[in-house]
Amino acid sequence: MFAIIGIVVVFGAVLAGFLMEHGHMSVLVQPAELLIIGGAGAGTLLIANPLRILKKIGAGALAVFTGTSPFGRDRYLATLKMMYELLQKARRGGMLTIENDVEQPDQSPIFQTLPAFLSDHHARDFVCDTLRMVITGGVEAFDMDQMMDLDMEVQHHSTEEPVTALATMADSLPGLGIVAAVLGVVITMGALGGPAEEIGQHVAAALVGTFLGILMCYGLVGPVSQNMAKASTEEHAYLYVLRVLMLAFIRGQPPVVAVEMGRRAIPAHVRPSFSEVEEACRKHGEAEGAPAQPAA
Repeated sequence: MFAIIGIVVVFGAVLAGFLMEHGHMSVLVQPAELLIIGGAGAGTLLIANPLRILKKIGAGALAVFTGTSPFGRDRYLATLKMMYELLQKARRGGMLTIENDVEQPDQSPIFQTLPAFLSDHHARDFVCDTLRMVITGGVEAFDMDQMMDLDMEVQHHSTEEPVTALATMADSLPGLGIVAAVLGVVITMGALGGPAEEIGQHVAAALVGTFLGILMCYGLVGPVSQNMAKASTEEHAYLYVLRVLMLAFIRGQPPVVAVEMGRRAIPAHVRPSFSEVEEACRKHGEAEGAPAQPAA
């Protein structure tokens, strides 16, 4: 929603300033210039990227305009509660008691409490694959940390690919605007000797090409790619919290301490308070007939 508002503000401010200088809107309506710049920009995107990245660009751009961040305060609080339940189950009955949960997460009563986690295949596989290795045994905590770090690096690189591709396209738009302007100058040269009004129209069209290229770069495509980059960073931060939490448990910390370590790794602007997490864990303990352990 804010992305749409931002675009309206950008284009509205530019057009309002143009009108304040007594400009004529009809001069800016140059479909041919827009076709040259937009079509060539889309073409460079097709040349430079395989289909899988193009699909990610489409999905990422759609999320910018239609959705909000899925990694809010409520999502983190629910995740900490879910992981506490899972690790508490493993601590009480042994790691084999959660084998069915990690092998078939869609059928796990614990994971089903957080549908957003189940639908996020990156996070779901990250947790389940890590716990599978823990259940198998024989892997040191340091090696598990290295595996999780490698997994996060690969996934972060995957989510950054569409961002880089879109940013590269944005960088090309001013140059494509110059291409459109040069073509306009060529047309103007061919009209020399004609009426001054006609020559002026051709010159204006050429300059509009440069204007559109720069505006689309810095006022539309570039900001969209930056928004997508922030979404990628938020996903990386979410996985990092899960990594810290699971690593603490793997190293022998009780679930309540592992959850608190994960809470401390949550970005400050969406971090739930200690009391909120404690209350969520206490409710789980009371539901099982045993109070949650006090925080260390």
